[in-house]
Amino acid sequence: MRVSEYAEYDATGLASLVAAGEVTPSELMRLAREAHDEVNRQINAVMEFYEDAETVAGADGGLFHGVPFLRKDIGAAEAGRLQEKGSRLFKGCRPDTDSYFFRRAREAGLRTIGRTTTPELGSSVMTESILSGVTGNPWDLERAAGGSSGGAAAAVAAGITPIAHGSDGGGSIRIPASWCGLVGLNPSRGRVSGGPNNQDRSYGLTREFILCRTVRDMAAALDVFSGPHPGDPFIIVQPNRPYVDELLKPTGRLRVGVARTSWGAVNLDQEVLRAVESTATLLQKMGHTVQDIDPPYEPVEYSSLYLDPTTASGLEKAARAMGRSITANTLEPANLKRYEFCRDLPLSLAADVQEALRRMRFRVGEAIHAFEILLTPTMPIVAVPHGGIYSATNPAVSAEEYVEADTAICQYTGVFNVTGQPSVSLPLAQSASGLPIGIQIVGRFGDEATLVRVARDLEDARPWGDRRPTVRAGNS
Repeated sequence: MRVSEYAEYDATGLASLVAAGEVTPSELMRLAREAHDEVNRQINAVMEFYEDAETVAGADGGLFHGVPFLRKDIGAAEAGRLQEKGSRLFKGCRPDTDSYFFRRAREAGLRTIGRTTTPELGSSVMTESILSGVTGNPWDLERAAGGSSGGAAAAVAAGITPIAHGSDGGGSIRIPASWCGLVGLNPSRGRVSGGPNNQDRSYGLTREFILCRTVRDMAAALDVFSGPHPGDPFIIVQPNRPYVDELLKPTGRLRVGVARTSWGAVNLDQEVLRAVESTATLLQKMGHTVQDIDPPYEPVEYSSLYLDPTTASGLEKAARAMGRSITANTLEPANLKRYEFCRDLPLSLAADVQEALRRMRFRVGEAIHAFEILLTPTMPIVAVPHGGIYSATNPAVSAEEYVEADTAICQYTGVFNVTGQPSVSLPLAQSASGLPIGIQIVGRFGDEATLVRVARDLEDARPWGDRRPTVRAGNS
């Protein structure tokens, strides 16, 4: 198999070749290395390709037997491997515990071969940091790949691996999926365990999952990574059948709420709006009932969640554990300002954050209760150029400006981290200049099954598999 052939397969396809004896896991590791060596210098998505990648552990068999996989440099951890969170504050840090997420990855046959870039502390929609540099979008290297799972998205879009780990606390899987032309699901709160060390972390806002190129890979990954573990704070309703079986089930007729207006301070681009309207028309033709919805929350409700005194106390505790200080030499400008702002807040305000979360969940829940799914833009605009107000490396932005800018551009994503609902970005459209436009489908809490079926229908009706970014393994 040549690299150009390898890059055309999704994870399910590669695993089927391994099962049929047409290729071996070690051959796939070699091909992933070749793909990395060909494109990573251009996109800077993989900050470490393991020296022992061709011998990493992974079960024989499983849904993803022998498939190369990448780990985001924040969130779920591998024991003994570097996890620096995109920050000089954590440089050289090696967790001593495996996350359940990576135990399940190995049990499914995945081979984790390296780690991908992330903005410092996963705090930005721009994957650029002092520690690891700027990650370019394979569709246009002058533009952002998104964040905070931007390295993962760029690596998958460019064909280094067909699937990669990501995490999402306000859009960090869906944003890079939208800007890099991928499938990016943020599961329901509690669907994927954060254990043994991070169950329901960040007030339940953050979840672990993957980025991929096909709906069938998304469904298979749900089967691989879903399920409760001892110590989880609650057990979400479990599926009636494997998610891959949902690919063969009828969708039925659904009530669809459609967002055609801005939900924040960044105006909705007309090309993105046309993509939403076109998708709404398609869903109508499929037999679903479509109705417009108003913004279900006020931006100030969301932005207030990210100036939280526990942010500072958590960083201070981590710095002490490593014998380091929080200074301009360890934190990037915007994150340092945010830390200093939060450090001066009374810890009693943490209770106000909890109450703000409760109120927002209630208000949004009431506003969208009538619908089985929602249809929204993933992002209000296409991928932006590097730098600017969204970058944590920008010394000119204040803590308040940084949070407000992030809230504005994440207007359709972060709200569903608060509510805990599953939401997926699908690469259903492109701009006139060829940049990907992601469309977000949101399900009811615990109902990933409906999202799988709707995503399958949309992929069948408007397939995206033949689109190729400018930078892609095997192109040269």
